[in-house]
Amino acid sequence: MKLAEALILRVDEQKRIARLRERLLLNAKVQAGDSPAEDPESLMRDLEQATDSLIGLIQKINKTNMATVVNGKTIADLLAERDARTTQVNIIRDFLKEASEKVDRYSTKEIASVSTVNVAEKQKYLDKLSKAIREMDTKIQELNWTTEIV
Repeated sequence: MKLAEALILRVDEQKRIARLRERLLLNAKVQAGDSPAEDPESLMRDLEQATDSLIGLIQKINKTNMATVVNGKTIADLLAERDARTTQVNIIRDFLKEASEKVDRYSTKEIASVSTVNVAEKQKYLDKLSKAIREMDTKIQELNWTTEIV
């Protein structure tokens, strides 16, 4: 099985667990004398099975991500770098949005606001970071479809 397939199965198991949670909650209580629409004990067994399956998938994915090395970096390293850089880009993007906003002054007596950075220069830096993230993500996706699960 390819890594990408395992990732898809992981999402499916996570969705299945979420649905089981909803079904369990719907069947937690009934009026005295009534029966639940579904047997909670059976749902809990299904939840146990789905959770065990999810644990196994995550363990295999993690082992594969740690064992697969490309250009001196593991997939886990690439994922960590991509996620951290994405956070950085989002923060810079929000900062630049704030820094570039025009403040309307209604009179010359109001205090003028000016940007603390060269927005155009920082935008170029942001574009460069964004491109690096896209390239890294493309490499990760390629690896997901070409790497066999451990």
